[in-house]
Amino acid sequence: MRRLLPILGLSMMTASLAFAVVKVGKSVPDFVGQGSDGKIYRLSDYKGKFVVLQWYNRDCPFIRKHYDSGNMQKLQATYGQKGVVWFEIISSAPGTQGYLTAEAAQANRGTSGTKSFATLLDPDGKIGRLYGAKTTPHMFVIDPKGTLIYQGAIDDHNSTDVEDIPNSKNYVSAALDEALAGKPVTVASTRPYGCSVKYRN
Repeated sequence: MRRLLPILGLSMMTASLAFAVVKVGKSVPDFVGQGSDGKIYRLSDYKGKFVVLQWYNRDCPFIRKHYDSGNMQKLQATYGQKGVVWFEIISSAPGTQGYLTAEAAQANRGTSGTKSFATLLDPDGKIGRLYGAKTTPHMFVIDPKGTLIYQGAIDDHNSTDVEDIPNSKNYVSAALDEALAGKPVTVASTRPYGCSVKYRN
């Protein structure tokens, strides 16, 4: 196994070069995505609002931690009531963990109890690679001007243990609370954790 580590490291490094780099403090790229509801969503249509992009894989234990506990739905509902547009994005390729057809993804919205604005389907990975999304969840917060103000982990506990949630610092809620109050975001970038996004090779 030790002999494989340098090769795996090189593979991961090479793969990362294919990703775009979105930077905090810079304008984010626009995209168009199809929702599980069949509607077409363009990011630029929501300029003037705060937007959260959350990468999703229902079979990932890190995702299950936040959905089975109701933590993610609570965040989505709380900030949705404050006018924040929250998108779940599925970039799993066909045949990989987490891939869902539009019909399955729409049914999953009911099963999961999500309060997100919409679930976007990205089976070719174009949106994910555009943003450099690496994990589920990987979180991005965009301000009304279209500027990235936070990217990274949902919180500071890299675990699948639900019991860690009450004692965690939630970076996404902290960023949104500060930004909604007109304050600069204190922690604007962290290392995302979770399952790797299952892109098409």
